[in-house]
Amino acid sequence: MFSQPPSAFSDGRLPIFVFPSSLKFYSNDQATHKQVLTMYNPYDISLRFKVLSTSPRKFSVVESEGTVKSKCRVDIVIRHQDICIDNEGVGDKFRIQVFERGRRKKIGEKDIPAVLYPSKEMDDTIDDRFETMPVSPKPPRTDIKNLPIQNARPADTSGPGLVVILAAIMCIGALMLPTQGDKGSRLPDYLVLTVNQKLIAAYVLGLITMVLLKT
Repeated sequence: MFSQPPSAFSDGRLPIFVFPSSLKFYSNDQATHKQVLTMYNPYDISLRFKVLSTSPRKFSVVESEGTVKSKCRVDIVIRHQDICIDNEGVGDKFRIQVFERGRRKKIGEKDIPAVLYPSKEMDDTIDDRFETMPVSPKPPRTDIKNLPIQNARPADTSGPGLVVILAAIMCIGALMLPTQGDKGSRLPDYLVLTVNQKLIAAYVLGLITMVLLKT
């Protein structure tokens, strides 16, 4: 969905999508005396349009007013009716005004320039000429001092940490304690472990052993 803020409708700034953005007619090419403007409506509402011109006597417009449904387009046929040398090189404009369907307030507009050229070759000569820009002199190079490279910090080659060693000792000690159900144990009850507790200690000890082997 192509929605537009309400402010664009109220301020008359609704973007209008029309292709092409300009019209070029050529006196020596009758096929160009009729041009087609295509107006697109990507919005969620239907739009009503009106075509105006600075020189309405030079041109005829098929359906100068109409409606464009949401997500649709419409072709506006424009024909140049006064092909003569006096009109060559004269710039005219078409203005497409857009209204929300059912309302009179204009919500957007777009101008389309139109020019009659003697021929395609004359069109190329009339267009703006672009030339190469002069090369600016390079600024003087400033002395750049090399920064001293700091020695890379040597990798930590020390053995396993104290915490790992203490955890391994605690797991070994837990495995050496008596298990519940053993007879002849003189240790207090809190030092007598269950089978599940010893299994956990053995699992942790196995993990620690793997860590020690990798280091």
